[in-house]
Amino acid sequence: MNTVIPEAAVASPDRLRLTEIFLSLQGESRSIGWPTVFVRLTGCPLRCQYCDTAYAFHGGQWWETDAILAEVARHGARHVCVTGGEPLAQKRCIGLLKQLCDAGYEVSLETSGAIDISDVDLRVSRVLDIKTPGSLEAHRNLWSNLPLLTPHDQVKFVVCSRDDYEWARGIVAEHRLPDTCDVLFSPSFSQLKPSDLADWIVADRLPVRFQLQLHKILWNDEPGR
Repeated sequence: MNTVIPEAAVASPDRLRLTEIFLSLQGESRSIGWPTVFVRLTGCPLRCQYCDTAYAFHGGQWWETDAILAEVARHGARHVCVTGGEPLAQKRCIGLLKQLCDAGYEVSLETSGAIDISDVDLRVSRVLDIKTPGSLEAHRNLWSNLPLLTPHDQVKFVVCSRDDYEWARGIVAEHRLPDTCDVLFSPSFSQLKPSDLADWIVADRLPVRFQLQLHKILWNDEPGR
């Protein structure tokens, strides 16, 4: 199990602050449905109005990287998702991602897109969450990330309204995102009827993948699921 590290000792490149590590089903993205170990790092500089993991903004415990890798291995799953909060807010996340790839896992990173992804190991599937106006954090989007995307990566839009949909559709077209990677549209839970978003995508023949968050359907946002 993890060892709590005194604050004075946290400068080591082998330690990160974690909120939780748990095994569940991947609830979204390209690998939806796969048993996945989630490594949830603590802290996030954004405050999206629909955030469902605000409990990860503060607190957590310091874990040594070796302890993280051992806990991931204990769960026996091939897929690992590093998430938050905003995991890239901790610079040592970059090293953890590389070590997970070196260990042979299928690794994904859930990131807000507000922090530079250029140093992330290219073996990682970077799931870039482009913030719509409805999130109240669209001004934080780092557009220089988009040219860095590869077919191994994914872009996600959480859509809160018809205005959000129109905005996201424009971004998809302007940056030709489907030519580069998978593009995912999901409705903001409790704000937009899933059937409305599905109908808009079908009517426009939009080359994106509609998704619902499986974990919300199964476990209603219960932490650790």
